[in-house]
Amino acid sequence: MKFKNERVLLAHGSGGKETWSIVEELIVSKVPFKLRFLRDGVGLNVLDDGAAIKIGDEYLVFSVDSYTVNPIFFPGGNIGTLAASGTINDLLMMGAKPIAAMDSIIVEEGFPMDKLNTIIESMVNLLINEGIALIGGDFKVMPKGQVDKIVIGMTGIGIAKKLIVDSNLKIGDKIIVTGPIGDHGTIILASQLGYLDKIGDLTSDSKPLTKVMLPLIEKYGDLIHAARDPTRGGLSAVLSEWAKLTNTTILIERSSIPVRPQVEGFLDALGIDPLHVACEGIAVLGVAPEVADEIVEFLKKNGEVDACIIGEVIKPKTSILKGKVVVRTEIGGLTILEPQALPIPRIC
Repeated sequence: MKFKNERVLLAHGSGGKETWSIVEELIVSKVPFKLRFLRDGVGLNVLDDGAAIKIGDEYLVFSVDSYTVNPIFFPGGNIGTLAASGTINDLLMMGAKPIAAMDSIIVEEGFPMDKLNTIIESMVNLLINEGIALIGGDFKVMPKGQVDKIVIGMTGIGIAKKLIVDSNLKIGDKIIVTGPIGDHGTIILASQLGYLDKIGDLTSDSKPLTKVMLPLIEKYGDLIHAARDPTRGGLSAVLSEWAKLTNTTILIERSSIPVRPQVEGFLDALGIDPLHVACEGIAVLGVAPEVADEIVEFLKKNGEVDACIIGEVIKPKTSILKGKVVVRTEIGGLTILEPQALPIPRIC
């Protein structure tokens, strides 16, 4: 079999088009279509934030992810709280109420026991505070030098009455972000480069979105057509995937996208667009236009004070724009946004 790349590249883990390429080529293509999902649910047939199996009138929703972030302790959290928050948010983005989790922890020989205790304790406490059961897991130790410090995998389990599946995004839908973009990726990049003193009091936005998403789903569930937390690949990866998935054009207003000044300033100095940088505590929503303003107000009243509409889904004007994201710049020009694989390994 001929591969586009003879070896795995860091870009393949970026969450952008390179990741989707390797997933399609090495995994999805090998699974017969009828085995990509079960019992009127979703799975590899849609490649969303999770998978679901229909049981009676409800869906049992699953998510799985692995966390390799470096440094393992960062302003605003650690690898344990990141794993718990990310797992919870993946379930929420599918329209599910998170109810349980299982972990898989791999630790390097010689890792300090007090640090391991802090990581696990903070992870478990976050789950407890969210009312989520930790029902099992796995623990392994690798010889020194054969794994870097610690890696955590986590599976989430939730229940949904109705799924939010991104392929349901429609022409006319408005695109909403619940908060400023790029905080988490900026913190990790600054930490890796030794520049934390250059970004003031910025912390990672890593947090579970339960308290805002569950009430939102309860009130507007049928009118939320797509939802995603823009982790690896950031906002550009999510919107590009949605546009390609639905054969639409997504038009966004650059001036409407919330970015903290210290994030914009730091990334600009490095030549990095915040649209490509990971977030761990916001959601991107595609919602019916008639309730978009109402949803923004609902989000603000529930603590997401920077929530706003940043664009809309439109019918492609030409075949070139089908499946593309178009950005209207601050001066009114239009550019096509392509997802980019940034040289920021181990960001989540």
